[in-house]
Amino acid sequence: MSYLVFARKYRPETFKDVLGQDHVVKTLANAIEQERLAHAYLFVGPRGTGKTTTARIFAKALNCSDGPSIDFDPNEDICKEITEGRSLDVLEIDGASNNGVEQVRELRETVKFAPAKCRFKIIYIDEVHMLSSAAFNALLKTLEEPPPHVKFIFATTEAHKILPTIISRCQRFDLRPIPTDIITQHLMAVGAKEGITIEEEAAWAIAKGADGGMRDALSMLDQLVAFCGDNISSNHVREIFGFTSGETVHQILAAIFKRDNAVALQSIQEQHALGKDLSQLLGELIQTVRALLIAKVQPGAKAPGLPENLWNDLKELTSSLNSERLLAILDLMADSEAKIRWSSDKALHLEIAIIRTIQTLGEVNLNDLIKTLDRLPSDTPIGNVAAPDMATPSQAPAPQNAAPTEPEAPAPVAAISEPSPAAEPSPEPAPVPEAAVETPAEPELANPLAAPVQTERPERPKRTTNDISKSLDRLLAEAPDELPPEDLPKPATPKAQGKAPAEAKESSAEQIKKAQEEFYQDPLIVEALAQFEGTIIAQ
Repeated sequence: MSYLVFARKYRPETFKDVLGQDHVVKTLANAIEQERLAHAYLFVGPRGTGKTTTARIFAKALNCSDGPSIDFDPNEDICKEITEGRSLDVLEIDGASNNGVEQVRELRETVKFAPAKCRFKIIYIDEVHMLSSAAFNALLKTLEEPPPHVKFIFATTEAHKILPTIISRCQRFDLRPIPTDIITQHLMAVGAKEGITIEEEAAWAIAKGADGGMRDALSMLDQLVAFCGDNISSNHVREIFGFTSGETVHQILAAIFKRDNAVALQSIQEQHALGKDLSQLLGELIQTVRALLIAKVQPGAKAPGLPENLWNDLKELTSSLNSERLLAILDLMADSEAKIRWSSDKALHLEIAIIRTIQTLGEVNLNDLIKTLDRLPSDTPIGNVAAPDMATPSQAPAPQNAAPTEPEAPAPVAAISEPSPAAEPSPEPAPVPEAAVETPAEPELANPLAAPVQTERPERPKRTTNDISKSLDRLLAEAPDELPPEDLPKPATPKAQGKAPAEAKESSAEQIKKAQEEFYQDPLIVEALAQFEGTIIAQ
């Protein structure tokens, strides 16, 4: 007997042998037991998930000697004929090569005849989405009302290419990718039957590379046996199929989280020189970051195939990162994966992705800033958060209740002279209050006329837009109360300088206008207007 590959030798023979498709097996078994059999079925799923195998098992369950029955003997003649494709009543048609109207017309003539040996005549069309629109339309009437002895079974990997009128006439079953754990256990069981020693890590790497397809996993195992004999290790799997080791994934991610561009780029260049698939490498990095993100919200999550010590090390490196930061890294890598897939220079795009990821770790986003501000005491002035780090002891502001001191430089108030002793007192305007002349301005410099002139302005700490907005609101709210027109310092009395009361009033208005102009020229106000693109509306 010729050699059979593992994918054919260990193909399931009964419903109990089907792995990872419990929802399909249970539905079909219940339909057989309850005698609720439909006339058309559609199996949809990725490659290697058991569409053709399930269709053959279903056909054997319908046509077995005691059938329809789910507990049939796979070794009886009818079942063997179906398994080997020799049955005259179970027709397996390739939709890719029989996709024309003529083939459908022949099929319509065939289904009119009763089965030769079995209970039902079963028409199985694989890759049914390859049929043309004309062929689908020619099949509609027969598919909707077939003879009672005919059952249609369709299989496809691309259900969206099938006409909705065809799908509506079938019972649809979606076969799912087989979980990695189930494939791993099956590979270990096949290895035990064949006398092959397989490391558990190697079986897991094969199952992961199969991407949910049992046929792919068995084919890879067959290739490994031909390469290395009866002892299969994880190094053999990586050498044959180009998979990346867990140590390499850990090394690159550890360099990213430590913000070490040199180590990360060097590791990528080494993998590229060894001929590794960089798209697959990026995919494994994404899967590991995804596992770290899940571990943030679900501490009991399992490691993605990494040794326990490497997984714990990565968790420790990301302990200071929140889930939002890991999600941003995941999004950036996912975008880069789409670019690498169609790029001729995969190494370049992967290196750019790694550099951008490291830069993302060093950025401060808005959420981090808000959380920092929320941790500040409630009585901390927003505008002076960074002031203690910038000021020196000689520049520290005086307390509010401290005795007033003389300004360092002459202020505009210094130009205002006291009334002449020889001049006659005038009841109008009112005398200038002492506080307006002698008391220096507050730290906010609310009174522009009383502010001391500084020859060198100290460098201001950087402020956020939120700080500037709050400072601007505070200044605008306090300015009208602190600068009433009647309390502003006045020049010399009109009689002393020989000016009329009307001229004195006009001079006072000019000084008020000048003071307001100086107020709005304050660097803080100018900076606020620039940040918010605002303008001053005259009142």
